[in-house]
Amino acid sequence: MQRTTHRRRLLARPVVVSLAAAVALTATSCAKSEDDTSSDTSSSAAADAAQKVASPAPGGKTCTVDAYGGGKSDLKNATVGFSQSEKEANPFRIAETQSIKDEAKKRGVKLLTANAQSQFSKQISDVQDLLAKGADLLVIAPLNSDGWDPVLQAAAAKKVPIVTIDRKINATACKDYVSFIASDFVEQGRRAADQMIEATGGKGEVAILLGSAGNNVTTERTKGFKDRIAEKAPDLKVVFEQTGEFAREKGQQVTEQLIQSKPGIKGIYAENDEMGLGAVAALKGAGKKAGDVEIVTVDGTRNAVQGIVDGWISGVVESNPRFGPLAFQTLDTFTKGESVAQDIVIEDGAYTPDNAKSGIGKAY
Repeated sequence: MQRTTHRRRLLARPVVVSLAAAVALTATSCAKSEDDTSSDTSSSAAADAAQKVASPAPGGKTCTVDAYGGGKSDLKNATVGFSQSEKEANPFRIAETQSIKDEAKKRGVKLLTANAQSQFSKQISDVQDLLAKGADLLVIAPLNSDGWDPVLQAAAAKKVPIVTIDRKINATACKDYVSFIASDFVEQGRRAADQMIEATGGKGEVAILLGSAGNNVTTERTKGFKDRIAEKAPDLKVVFEQTGEFAREKGQQVTEQLIQSKPGIKGIYAENDEMGLGAVAALKGAGKKAGDVEIVTVDGTRNAVQGIVDGWISGVVESNPRFGPLAFQTLDTFTKGESVAQDIVIEDGAYTPDNAKSGIGKAY
């Protein structure tokens, strides 16, 4: 099947701006459970792997200290609390936490950390504890989107600004939190659908390994995928959907059930790499060969990109976890009294058989 032309089109991305320029532009425009989690530390690889911000749309909503409540401060003298949502058995979470720690160290900022171990009640108590320990600013990677009222009320009482990353809290921007920094998850789903359409020829039965329930990432990645399939490949039918909880073991279990109930399945869309790697393990265990079932995933971990090189995975849509520099730059800009965007969208790349081998150095 001829794929080169279409892949080149898929890899074309909108204009991006550098981190420092992006924050300034948002202000003026409106204002691993895995074997190898090491990364290439060369300056060129690090620059290539860093998060980049999509050029903000004119008229986008912003937030300032005056609008949010509270006063100006110096980030260097502040204590920042970081709440991680999930067990760091997932390369995304490992890279995300390390990025926060690295940036705090680089800036000389005192950092308090907590890990909810994938328990939402613990995350709520974790953040309350960070506030009790004197956190002046909060960076939160939420496990769920709902249920944050106790934390938001406690932070508001102390006038502690909150930046959320990766998953969204269902609350009011510039009232309950300052900014939300993340990828465009609907667009990730669309791009995954494009890769699946190309890999399958746009015909056959496909399955979705859903992420965890109760957060916007799962909902939006599913919506983007389904909407694009309906628009561009009506002969590609989604015949199976079940949560793999963003976990490799669960992804393997669900895929084992899938290939028993749907032996003719042509493709699997896994809403993160860990579930996709679990699907690969299940297919190998069932005696399948690489390419028998097309697998498309989202994240960009080294093991998933290696899966493309090895022929087991058809494509990976990147979801960059290196939030540290952008989160701290947002807090720094905000605490100085300048405007920051309420929604900061990251540009994500993609891995295909055309670029996986050469691009694996920037995977995490």
